[in-house]
Amino acid sequence: MPKPIHLIVACSENRVIGRNGGLPWSIPEDSRFFQEKTRGQTVIMGARCFAEWPSCVRDRDVVVLSHEPHPLPATVHRATSLTAAIALGQALRGDIYLCGGQRVYEEGLGLGDVLHLTLVHAQIQGGDTFFPDWRAQFPRELSRRESQDANWRYTFLSLGK
Repeated sequence: MPKPIHLIVACSENRVIGRNGGLPWSIPEDSRFFQEKTRGQTVIMGARCFAEWPSCVRDRDVVVLSHEPHPLPATVHRATSLTAAIALGQALRGDIYLCGGQRVYEEGLGLGDVLHLTLVHAQIQGGDTFFPDWRAQFPRELSRRESQDANWRYTFLSLGK
């Protein structure tokens, strides 16, 4: 039986996930949520995401999508397509988590079983990376938790098909 595929993302109400090569916010609670959800699991991400966050290799199996021959740590797997990355992830530990960026999410949205969404209640201007509209693919709310910090108000959602 194939492993479930999860998508995990934080995005603003206008679906921004990135600006100028990084996150448009710093939300420590969301970072902890990501760490806890993906620890001991397989994460699949694009090469740019991996370059921005190379420490993700701790406590996870990592598959990086890339056609470029740039060097990766010995513990990181490379795949040239999302289909190949998911097939590789089936043989690695834990469930499979698609972690970005935009293209990985666009290709993987229809393949996912569960969406773990941190919805940041803000309209982010100047965003250059976006999460696709998920509402039709994941209409069923599995769990919800409201939270906030000094700068942001956000909701942790788990959504199913």
